[in-house]
Amino acid sequence: MHSALQVDVSPDRIIAAVKAMDGEARQEFIEDLLAATSPEYLESIRQARNDYREGHVYSHEDVFSDQ
Repeated sequence: MHSALQVDVSPDRIIAAVKAMDGEARQEFIEDLLAATSPEYLESIRQARNDYREGHVYSHEDVFSDQ
């Protein structure tokens, strides 16, 4: 059986907490938030991992080198 827990936290308190995080923690939080709320984001990660496994990638040098 699942039960719900409702916690009232104002957007201002959430924003303040995120601002107080160091850069790495903030980035991880944002990625977790996107993953939890966006099926498209998760699908893009799956696709990118699949492309990488199959070798469908280009190096930074390949993409940005002057030709």
